[in-house]
Amino acid sequence: MSNQYGKLYVVATPIGNLADISFRAIETLKQVDLIAAEDTRHVKLLLNHYGISNKVMSFHQHNEEKAAESLLEKLRDGLSIALVSDAGTPLLSDPGMPLVRRVKDVGLDVVPIPGACALIAALSAAGLPVTQFSFEGFLPRTSSARKAFFTEKLTATTTWVFYESCHRILAALQDMAAILPPDRQIVIARELTKLHETIVKITLANALELVTQDDNMRKGEFVVIIEGAAKASKEDNGLSPEQLNILAVLMRECTTKTAVEMAVEITGARKKLLYQAALDLEKAGST
Repeated sequence: MSNQYGKLYVVATPIGNLADISFRAIETLKQVDLIAAEDTRHVKLLLNHYGISNKVMSFHQHNEEKAAESLLEKLRDGLSIALVSDAGTPLLSDPGMPLVRRVKDVGLDVVPIPGACALIAALSAAGLPVTQFSFEGFLPRTSSARKAFFTEKLTATTTWVFYESCHRILAALQDMAAILPPDRQIVIARELTKLHETIVKITLANALELVTQDDNMRKGEFVVIIEGAAKASKEDNGLSPEQLNILAVLMRECTTKTAVEMAVEITGARKKLLYQAALDLEKAGST
């Protein structure tokens, strides 16, 4: 498969069901000189299933910078290499970017071999708008950082998506429920293509209740899809419902002055309007 220089093949592999791999991917994995894998033990299960006996080397987030240089030299020597992750399409919240960037920068060929991707699989079955969406990868690990992130996304009008682990799915939903409206539609997709695949479209409030009460809904690997906010329609005070909601959330955690200043920065609304709204909220809370 090599000419003067080798090619780097970015190969998508199954995210669960081993049948979800293309004929082209199988042939590529058979014919390349080397397979660079996130977890060599994991990929060998796939290779053994399809009778592929090829050389495999470890390429993961802890060694990818150093390993990328070694692999680039092999490509320059004429070897062809397949890059695979544990599951799905490499580089999407998986290692590989330093290698692909270096290969492209020196003018060598990078060839995508498309296939399974948890993000796309979940979106295709979600029942939420997908004409425009943003992929946010994995969420921050701390509650404060997650809440800050959800505050930034509160007024986003397009669908947004993130990955989450079984260890943090409940905490992520709790933090989301502290910021987003309880009636916001979300989709929880877990264990895609596997035996216990579950795809639930539900309000945020009901999702939190479901995951809290059902142990099975805290197991596996998760894709979470969030409906975008309704496009702003200004109220009599000149602020949209989402802008008012952001102000109300901030006022629960900060002084009025700080909440108004932060709301100005987040929403772009006029400070005078937000300050008057804050006074109205304070008055309503004291009556």
